Amino acid sequence: MLFDFEYHNPTKIYFGKTALSNLESELNGFGKNVLLMYGKNSVKKTGLYDEIVQILDKCGKKVVELAGINSNPRYSQVLQGCKLVRDNDVDLILAVGGGSVVDCAKAISVSAYAHGDPWQRYWIDYEDVDNKIVPVGSVLTMAGTASEMNGGSVITNEDQVIKNGRVYGPEVYPKFSILNPEYTFTVPQHQMVSGVFDIFSHLLEQYFSGDDDNVTDYLIEGVLKALISSAKVAVKNPLDYQARSNIMWCATLGLNTITGLSKEQDWEVHMIEHQLGAYTDCPHGLGLAVISVPYYKYICKYGLDKFVRFATNVWGICADGKDKNQIALEGIDALADFIKEMGIPTTLRELGATKEMLPLIAKSSVKGGGYKFMDENDILFVLEQCF
Repeated sequence: MLFDFEYHNPTKIYFGKTALSNLESELNGFGKNVLLMYGKNSVKKTGLYDEIVQILDKCGKKVVELAGINSNPRYSQVLQGCKLVRDNDVDLILAVGGGSVVDCAKAISVSAYAHGDPWQRYWIDYEDVDNKIVPVGSVLTMAGTASEMNGGSVITNEDQVIKNGRVYGPEVYPKFSILNPEYTFTVPQHQMVSGVFDIFSHLLEQYFSGDDDNVTDYLIEGVLKALISSAKVAVKNPLDYQARSNIMWCATLGLNTITGLSKEQDWEVHMIEHQLGAYTDCPHGLGLAVISVPYYKYICKYGLDKFVRFATNVWGICADGKDKNQIALEGIDALADFIKEMGIPTTLRELGATKEMLPLIAKSSVKGGGYKFMDENDILFVLEQCF
C-alpha cells in the first residue's frame, strides 16, 4: 500500500563533462555578492578553483571566501560563515566540494539571519525556519551524501560533542547543482569508498521499513544493484568514467527523497554513526559500514521477510532448501563481503574508537529505529559487536 505523499524537488541538476559551462547562466540569476565555500586544498590543486573564480569574475561577482570546511563540518564554521554573509550582504552561497561543504552551506543559509541560537532552534528543537534564507548553489567534487539535491544538513557541535542532522524543506535545497563525475577522480580511495557506503546506507535506511509491495522498494533495489556493480569497477579502476558517473547519480537518487516516498524509514544506523563521528571524527561512510552489519543482524528477525527479499533480489542468494532466517543472514553476509571488497574497515577500533567511548556514544545517540526500537542498551550491544 502506498501512503499519501507530496513530492517537490526544485533543484536543477547539470550532469556530465560539460556541466560547469552552465554556471555562468545560473550566476546571472542572483545578486552581486557571493560567498564561495570549499574544503582544503584539493579544489585548488585540480584547477577547479581557478575555473570557478574566472567564471565569477566574468559575471562581475564580488566574492568572499570561506575555506577549510571539515569533512564533518563544525558549528563554529557555520557561525563564521554567518558573519561573512551578514557583513557582505551575500546574495548566493556557492559550495564547491563534497557533501560536507554543501551541508555547511545550507546550515549557513538558514542560520545567518536567525533570531536566537540557530543550533538550539534548528538542530535541537527542530523549529521551522522563520527568517531570511540565503540561496545555495553547488559544484560537487565527491559523491555520497546527495546534499546537492536535498535539504539535509549534518553539523557537529564540537563544544557539546553532538553531531546532529536536520532535514529542511525545498526552500533550502540548492537552487542548482553541477555534477561532473570527472571531478571525483582525484578523491582519495578511502573517501571514494566512504562515499559509496554512505549512498548504500541511505538506501538501506529507507528500504528496511515496511514489507508492503511498494514501488519505491523496487526503485531502491535497482539503485543498489547499479551501485554494487559500479563500485566494484571503480575500486579497481578509479578513473573509469562510466562507473564513477553511475556512482555519482546513484548518490543523488539515493537521498533526493524519491527513494523514500511512501515509506516508513529507519535511520538508526545514521543516528548511531553521528555520535561515533562526534567522538572520533571518522569518515561518515566508513562509520556507517562498521555499524551496519552488526545492526542488521540484530534487527533482522523483526523484519525477516524484508531481509529475505534483500538477500534474493539484491544479492541473488538462492533460497532453495533454506529457511527464512538462513536466507536473511546470507544476505547480510553478502553485504559484509561487499564492505571487505571495498577495502572498508570492519571494526570501531580501526576508526579510532576506544572501549570507554562506547557507553558515551550509546547514551548520546538518538534513540529510535524501524523494525525495532533501539534503546541505550540495544545500541551499546551493537557497538560492542562492532568494536
